[in-house]
Amino acid sequence: MSENTDTQVIYRGHLLQLEVEAGKWEIVRHANAVAVLALDEQGRMLCVRQERRAIGQATVEAPAGLIDDGETPEQAAVRELQEEAGLKADMTLLTRFYTSPGYCDEEIFLFQASNLQESRLPMDDDEDIEVLWLPPQQVLDELKAGTLTGSASTVTAALYAVQLQQAKQP
Repeated sequence: MSENTDTQVIYRGHLLQLEVEAGKWEIVRHANAVAVLALDEQGRMLCVRQERRAIGQATVEAPAGLIDDGETPEQAAVRELQEEAGLKADMTLLTRFYTSPGYCDEEIFLFQASNLQESRLPMDDDEDIEVLWLPPQQVLDELKAGTLTGSASTVTAALYAVQLQQAKQP
């Protein structure tokens, strides 16, 4: 985790660790994750609605999840899309970003899915997911209006989707 010899580990869990460095910087070491931007033939963006315990409400997000031990980010993206939406696809890395670098080292790898095909893997036991196909501009508009709760990866995926659609227009 940290190279600093003046680091105190306050908590160690299965997906995160809380450290205090030099007696003053609280740092969350978090497992990295992936998110997937998938667009259908009509240009709609694949989203999933699911309850999020940390915020006590449902979110609408791009399919996403943690990178398991031994997986590459691309393998994790393929798996998450199969688990959450029942789709398999070719993946292209669009970008990677830190969720909150002021205190957390979690990095998210955003992939674009292409050549979508039906292929389901079982969902995690604790997941209850509803699949939605929404116009990317609608996702952005509802996030802005506060009528849709998403994540940073959802915003990033929707921005990429709108940009891809605009690039296709004559």
